[in-house]
Amino acid sequence: MIRHQKNIFKGLKVLELASVLAGPAVGMFFAELGAEVTKVENPKVGGDVTRNWLSKGEQRKGYSAYFSSVNWGKKHLMLDYSNPEELKQVLTLVADSDVIITNFKQGDDVKFGLDYRSLSAINSTLIYAQLNGFVSDPERPAFDAVLQAETGFMSMNGSEESGPIKMPVALIDVLAAHQMKEAILLGLINKLQNGKGALIEVSLEQAALASLANQATNWLMNKSIPQRLGSLHTNIAPYGDTFVCGDEREIVLAVGSDAQFKLLCETIGVSKEEMLFFQSNKTRVEHRSHLRKVLSENIAQRKSSGLMNKLLSLKIPAGFIRNLDEVLESDTAQSMILSEVINDEETRRLSGNAFTIRFNPESE
Repeated sequence: MIRHQKNIFKGLKVLELASVLAGPAVGMFFAELGAEVTKVENPKVGGDVTRNWLSKGEQRKGYSAYFSSVNWGKKHLMLDYSNPEELKQVLTLVADSDVIITNFKQGDDVKFGLDYRSLSAINSTLIYAQLNGFVSDPERPAFDAVLQAETGFMSMNGSEESGPIKMPVALIDVLAAHQMKEAILLGLINKLQNGKGALIEVSLEQAALASLANQATNWLMNKSIPQRLGSLHTNIAPYGDTFVCGDEREIVLAVGSDAQFKLLCETIGVSKEEMLFFQSNKTRVEHRSHLRKVLSENIAQRKSSGLMNKLLSLKIPAGFIRNLDEVLESDTAQSMILSEVINDEETRRLSGNAFTIRFNPESE
């Protein structure tokens, strides 16, 4: 069960002038933790565009499962910024807000007088969090698939056969949302200390670049350009390698040390000669194809459940490759599910807050 103080932000007022995924995910983070979050949507286009992003066979009207994933627990208002009376309502909300989340198209914030300079004149302690797209080209439309391509993720993802592949979730939006949450929390700490507001700017492009992690340093330090290896790891083997057991169930290995590899070989019956040849990670990385052949032949002779139990008992990192139905029916996922009734229909989604925090745990 994921436990946290659900009302830690009780009394905090967040105004969300954002749509799609990253900005709304930040708003939902605060809504889940007790903040009063008001989301303003454009009635001219039917509100947040993701309301109509229906998956195949989905029949809901006015909101999609996609929209539900990041818009839980908010108050929704349809207001047109180009209408003076409705813009006035937005400005009234600004005056009473602690945090504003925006992702305006380039120039629209100034056009409607909803930029930081204008709004801080109304509310001097405002924390204004602005999500941008490309720093390199602010006018360019910034959609996740394009960002995954432009920031190197697609070039690394996939295999020689598949070509470049994007992640099946809007990865860059998710990463940018986390960056913005961190920045807003820093802004709130600063506000508690000196009573001042803040202007926060997070770009999808820079959030993606900051998340390249070891792949970036592989190039910065070694000029090594990662190749498309499927789920394989550039620096470790067998890590991310998938295998089919004797009962046709697929597993993945994530062997991170020579000691773990030795235990793996002893468990699945690799010959002493092969085990000796592959005893160093360097050799395993250099001879991936031969390594895979040896491991595949031995794993294919074993039933998945017995093999997995043995691997886990020896602390060898391994896992079943599970479909989402298996994943979401697990006890862990079920403990994170939130439900809400919209238009007389129950919606279900996973909590966006996957942390455990206990305040004053010694008193429990």
